[in-house]
Amino acid sequence: MFYDHQSIEKKWQKFWHENQTFRTENTTEKPKFYVLDMFPYPSGAGLHVGHPLGYIASDIYARYKRHKGFNVLHPVGYDSFGLPAEQYAIQTGTHPAVTTEQNITRYEEQLRKIGFSFDWSREVRTSDPSYYKWTQWIFIELFNSWYNKTTDKAEPISSLIEYFEQNGSQNLYATQTEELNFTAEEWNTASELDKQDILLNYRLAYRAETTVNWCPGLGTVLANDEVKDGKSERGGFPVFQKKMMQWSMRITAYSERLLQALQHIDWPQPLKDAQEYWIGKSVGAKVDFKVDGSDANISVFTTRPDTIFGATFMVLAPENPLVEALTAAANKAEVEKYILKTSKKTERDRMADVKNVSGAFTGAYAMNPFTQQKMKVYISDYVLMGYGTGAVMAVPAHDERDHRFAKKFGLEIRNVIKNDQDINEASFDSKDSVCVNSGFLDGLNFNDAKKAIIQKIEELGIGHGTTNYRQRDAIFSRQRYWGEPVPVYYKDGMPYTLPISALPLELPEVEKYLPTEDGDPPLGNAKTFAWNEATQEIVDTDLIDNLTIFPLELSTMPGWAGSSWYFLRYMDPENDEVFTEKDLSDYWGQVDLYIGGSEHATGHLLYSRFWNMFLKDRGYINNDEPFKKLINQGMILGMSAFVYRIEGSNKFVSKNAAQEHQTQKIHVDVSLLKGTTDELDIEKFKNWRPEFADAEFILEDGKYICEREVEKMSKSKYNVVNPDDICEEYGADCLRLYEMFLGPLEQSKPWNTQGLSGVYGFLKKFYNLYFDGDSFNVSDEEPTKEEYKILHTLIKKVVSDIDNFSFNTSVSSFMIAVNEYQKLKTNKRKILEALAIVVSPYAPHICEDLWSRLGHSTSIEFENFPEFEEKYLVEDEFEYPVSFNGKMKFKLSLPSDLSVAQIEENVLKDERVIKQLAGNTPKKIIVVQKKIVNIVS
Repeated sequence: MFYDHQSIEKKWQKFWHENQTFRTENTTEKPKFYVLDMFPYPSGAGLHVGHPLGYIASDIYARYKRHKGFNVLHPVGYDSFGLPAEQYAIQTGTHPAVTTEQNITRYEEQLRKIGFSFDWSREVRTSDPSYYKWTQWIFIELFNSWYNKTTDKAEPISSLIEYFEQNGSQNLYATQTEELNFTAEEWNTASELDKQDILLNYRLAYRAETTVNWCPGLGTVLANDEVKDGKSERGGFPVFQKKMMQWSMRITAYSERLLQALQHIDWPQPLKDAQEYWIGKSVGAKVDFKVDGSDANISVFTTRPDTIFGATFMVLAPENPLVEALTAAANKAEVEKYILKTSKKTERDRMADVKNVSGAFTGAYAMNPFTQQKMKVYISDYVLMGYGTGAVMAVPAHDERDHRFAKKFGLEIRNVIKNDQDINEASFDSKDSVCVNSGFLDGLNFNDAKKAIIQKIEELGIGHGTTNYRQRDAIFSRQRYWGEPVPVYYKDGMPYTLPISALPLELPEVEKYLPTEDGDPPLGNAKTFAWNEATQEIVDTDLIDNLTIFPLELSTMPGWAGSSWYFLRYMDPENDEVFTEKDLSDYWGQVDLYIGGSEHATGHLLYSRFWNMFLKDRGYINNDEPFKKLINQGMILGMSAFVYRIEGSNKFVSKNAAQEHQTQKIHVDVSLLKGTTDELDIEKFKNWRPEFADAEFILEDGKYICEREVEKMSKSKYNVVNPDDICEEYGADCLRLYEMFLGPLEQSKPWNTQGLSGVYGFLKKFYNLYFDGDSFNVSDEEPTKEEYKILHTLIKKVVSDIDNFSFNTSVSSFMIAVNEYQKLKTNKRKILEALAIVVSPYAPHICEDLWSRLGHSTSIEFENFPEFEEKYLVEDEFEYPVSFNGKMKFKLSLPSDLSVAQIEENVLKDERVIKQLAGNTPKKIIVVQKKIVNIVS
């Protein structure tokens, strides 16, 4: 029977769509299982074959869980705010909403074509006002919350106000920007403006001056992962470090909880390690160094306070506010020049450049409180304002960067001598170091020395022991148009949130998507974007009087805002009263299986955990962690194609003749190759680009053969393969099986279109098991023992593979089983029905079609997965190797349950044994049950 994959797949995709086969009900007696893919961003390029890898794996698991009787939530949606759509709008004038809608339509068409069992009725889009209404609501909740360190959770800001009214700031144990001291009387008599200013010091969403990655070319702040080598990843514009008033999220309040909870989730260890490093917990001391001739102190955080005796100079981050105050007039020009130079580097670049130290002397000196030595104060870009205090005490004998700095600027290197080798680290260059004795620390082990020095620091009143985290509060402002508006207006310069009834605060229309002439963000171009406090409505901006009508926040939220909670909205996407009904969040709970790329380790995943913990603190959900089990899928690599151009000419030489010439290797689009071969279609190549129209070619055997290499699949390398083309030629089921067959899910593997033919051949064999020629032919006859054995061997393997996410080996098992059934000419209903169910999570279209032909009117999707039965794998007979004097001559099949005496009796009756013995009586017969028979003659 001809396997017409195109008509089969179109038929069943239409059936699933019309019957809403995968629509998930919230009310059911079934146990729940929540399977989720990381939020896709719909780009204009659409999907290439590398993108569906994780989606196919999650879809197999979702379908399998339905077969196992679970109520499966497997939704889809789009992270649809983003810089690319905005940049396209700037270039073309096309509204980002239009571009985004087109991209989503393209994505959805491709996803449906691959046959994913998504519940399309729950689709969400972060750029839809009905969705970002609740992103804005979460922001307001964060703004109206503070972190109580005593209870170790977020609480309503109203409880903090009550505390201030009764106690002022006395004995308050809270996460805050800076330590404030005031009495209850001072709070109660303070102005409204002063009270709001104080509260900003504690709010979980707050506004403060922050150093950011500012990109003038794009007119916006960029996240670290949007900057590469000092330039914006999009557009290649220069990026500078700049201090700006920005909204931030106080994620640092959750640092310890985020760190400790990693122990209780089933995530890949490298991903956990990345988050642990990013959070960067350090235990040490905060120490104040007095500046000579000044009332100022330089505070440092150090994990090694016991090395303070070896501190010989100090280094400030160029952004440290103390720099301006401490810099002497004679050093000002050099310091300002260095600050400008540093502003062109991102923090990531500064952290990565460990070898090239640089800096400038401020002209100031600080006093070492233990050695009473004057220490020069420098600035250097290897010190970051966001880590610790933005200042370090430099101990060059015990820190590599400090040592490099000291060598470059000719500074003293002091090696701290102690008796314990845990502390007595060798200096980097002992011949240049002066040894100092730390006195009362001598002979102490590392931990005791650390405790002793911290105690001494506290006795001297120059510091205290403390815990520090590398993680910083997350910047939440973006000077962009295409993002969620921040629901805030400004009265007397102080931020106030809009009432919940005013949500969503929708994006206004603007004439242009660039910043205003005054340098305000693009929302500054809006004509109707002001808040009337009296009438509680959005009004024209020219009505702003700062009496009843106030300006709105012009920045928008970052891309990670909407993606930090989308998994919760899928539980109740149509609800306009709450972001998710509590009963539903209790029912669906955590995401049971989350599949996505490892590149989100410290961005999306950390922020999602933070927001989830916050919502748990405030009582809206019941789980601390959003994602119970997480798998990072590997990457599908592209098979790039290259041509060799003879240098200085427009002549191209075929691969195997290239070594005879001086050539230039050039990427060529893989679509210009003939079929699945490495042969270049010369006419297509000539038409590809104008400069190749007159190209000449040196061939081999009449063909031009291209060089092939495995690289990351990317448009820039012209090695992208469109899944639409694969679905057209081979079918979605073939694409799904092949992507799984390529190798283990977590590993990267190369794409090779030529390999599809083997998988396609398997599908044709599988399909034709159910046919005799062109006639559907299935028998109700009882299967043989051998047929049952093949089936249950397969069931056992596939269940084990799916439970362990070893999808590639399941595909191999399908091929083996089908080949064996083909040899047996199996057409038994009990076998073929079960086989269709087992294969269906991987190749759903073909299995739906066969299930229908088997006489069923309902979808195969909810049929029970066949249960493995061990009895079918128990062997009734064992094939004994029969040896004579240790040399195996033949094999003899005997019942498995025979005793040693019965085996011996049957062996002696066999004609081959009688012939071999030739009338002689054997000296001994050695029988090892279910192993061997050896006859000694």
